[in-house]
Amino acid sequence: MKISVELTLMPLQHDFEAPISRFIKRLRGSKFTVLENPMSTQIYGDFDELMPYLTDEIKTALEQQENAVLNLKIVTSDRSNYEPIF
Repeated sequence: MKISVELTLMPLQHDFEAPISRFIKRLRGSKFTVLENPMSTQIYGDFDELMPYLTDEIKTALEQQENAVLNLKIVTSDRSNYEPIF
């Protein structure tokens, strides 16, 4: 099953940009399609391959922070080619 995942990492610290950049750069280095906007990062792939990868990457990112919030949304389909029609 193809999925689309939206991630927003929010480190609860003054220097929040560096941890976010590290997280996004690690996602970019994967074999999956990664798209970014100012509010979140989207990653697309097969559920059985993507979820174990994300579990490891999320754990790494959270272990590097004393306090952080990570929002995650999953859509069941590959929405990487989505274009608004309005």
